[in-house]
Amino acid sequence: MKKIKIALLHVLPITGNIEHNQLLIERAVKLAAKKKADWIVTPELAVSGLQFSRKIGTDWISKQPDEWMTNFIELVKSSNANVFLGCPEKSPNQKEFYNSVFVINQKGRLIGKQRKLTIVDEWSTAGEVLEPIDMGNVKAGIVICADAYTKNIAAALAANGAEILVAPSSWGPGLHGPNGEWEQRSKETGLPMFVCNRTGEDETVAFWEAESLVIKNGKRLLTHKSRQSAILTFEWNLETMELDSDEWEVEYME
Repeated sequence: MKKIKIALLHVLPITGNIEHNQLLIERAVKLAAKKKADWIVTPELAVSGLQFSRKIGTDWISKQPDEWMTNFIELVKSSNANVFLGCPEKSPNQKEFYNSVFVINQKGRLIGKQRKLTIVDEWSTAGEVLEPIDMGNVKAGIVICADAYTKNIAAALAANGAEILVAPSSWGPGLHGPNGEWEQRSKETGLPMFVCNRTGEDETVAFWEAESLVIKNGKRLLTHKSRQSAILTFEWNLETMELDSDEWEVEYME
């Protein structure tokens, strides 16, 4: 497959409202599937919201796949898409919690995950492994939000064979907001980067002006921000590693 259609779910999760967020993700995946998306990407911690621990703690976090993710995997299979899902998880020994992105392929198999390495939340433990996910036709390296802050993680993924960087994020503008990090990581590695950010607000962070992006060679090719959930689709040529869309196809969710 030379061309793939990618859907970034620039959604508005509600902090700590797990059921609402799960239903939002399911709706968005179904809408993206109708667009024949090959890859569907959620923001970081789409299931929980970024600062959920201040509202609901961590007792609810499960080892994965839990009951909901098991059902979600079936939805992904019926959607015939590969999904990058931002969701917290509990370690097998039930002592640590991780900020993770799970990759489910179109056959309904959980083919890999990345645990965030840069820890800014007191509830989570740093991951260790930095291996790209083999998507069948290309290898994707996952850079979770602040993991893009320095060059080390993106560089390690590139050295390990990543051909595309996927960046599920919950990174809003402000004092500690993004300031060219994604562009710099793309430029340093020579890899395109697809940034799936979010909108809305959490306890102390506003995302209304947060941007989802398609970047190549350090240059922004597509940008989007909105005050409501949106599905952003575009086509990417895997042979030339070039954007095949002039602009996003944007569908807003009610």
